[in-house]
Amino acid sequence: MGSEEEPKEGFPKMVNPGKATILALGKAFPHQLVMQEFLVDGYFKNTNCDDPDLRKKLSRLCKTTTVKTRYVVMSEEILKQYPELAIEGLPTVKQRLDICNDAVTEMAVEASRVCIKKWGRPISDLTHLVYVSSSEARLPGGDLYLAKGLGLSPETQRVMLYFMGCSGGAAGLRVAKDIAENNPGSRILLATSETTIIGFKPPSADRPYDLVGAALFGDGAGAMIIGSDPVLSIERPLFELHTAMQNFLPDTEKTIDGKLTEEGISFKLARELPQIIEDNVESFCEKLMATVGLTDKDYNKMFWAVHPGGPAILNRIEKRLDLFPEKLSASRRALMDYGNASSNTIVYVLEYMIEEILKKKQQKKESQEEESEWGLILAFGPGVTFEGILARNLTV
Repeated sequence: MGSEEEPKEGFPKMVNPGKATILALGKAFPHQLVMQEFLVDGYFKNTNCDDPDLRKKLSRLCKTTTVKTRYVVMSEEILKQYPELAIEGLPTVKQRLDICNDAVTEMAVEASRVCIKKWGRPISDLTHLVYVSSSEARLPGGDLYLAKGLGLSPETQRVMLYFMGCSGGAAGLRVAKDIAENNPGSRILLATSETTIIGFKPPSADRPYDLVGAALFGDGAGAMIIGSDPVLSIERPLFELHTAMQNFLPDTEKTIDGKLTEEGISFKLARELPQIIEDNVESFCEKLMATVGLTDKDYNKMFWAVHPGGPAILNRIEKRLDLFPEKLSASRRALMDYGNASSNTIVYVLEYMIEEILKKKQQKKESQEEESEWGLILAFGPGVTFEGILARNLTV
């Protein structure tokens, strides 16, 4: 293994020995596609709600989220089978978990297979599995059912990360990086899978955040293959993961508050969340960048793969760091096409980044600046927790 192999054409950037790299990406979605313009009518019809004020509020939220389309597991067929999901106050956590457990496994298997096919090596070469979800709860966990669904070796070493919310994908990437760099020759499958059925509820004036969730969140799965010292005659490294960091902000644990109850998961997001992220993002980024001598003067020379928690968060980051608008274009595209799909979304952002880079190459556009080599992968979750990885773009 390693750099003595000839690199694949079109990906000439050399990797540093021993450093973890992302070798492939994959995604999958449920079959139900929701167009944002039709969401309000469908949601209120399916929940038998006729409150005009709530309808007006959701209509306004659907416009401000910038989401255009999303995929969801929830369907009219499911509501016909489980009508209690749309009724206020009924204990439905068992029904929800029955649906969610099967759905997240199915999506994770599909995303993983797509990723493994792109990777180009046999599935038997996988040595580790990192599985991330905030949409299921069972024992044994979803990691085992994913391993079984893929036909992984019983000797595959598994790690499961539950209920990390929107930072879960970046957290899983950090864990996979550590495994890859401490186990030479290893290949790690990172899989994320989420569905909003676990928190689906009828609209209520007592739970205003539920309307935000209805307007913003989507379902799906993501997958990555991570390993160090790629075999360059077979594998195509996309990003090198240089330095990873996690940081929680003291006394902010109630800012993103979630509880698993008899009615499913209930979430509350404090209004000050975008401001908290804006106030702390610069110092967090500077710590990561300092490891290779980058400073705030390099912000617009870097690429930015930011989990799109919502347009307000992206706008605040863009403003605080004085980023060019195009720097967050991949994040905004992912939000527009898939909504906030929790831990999965960072996979979609990275895919869009690569797509944009390759499109520029195919068009052979000349620019005054070289394509960004260094960049940051960022996500924010309960805690409030910041997850960040300083990465090198190997596709330039």
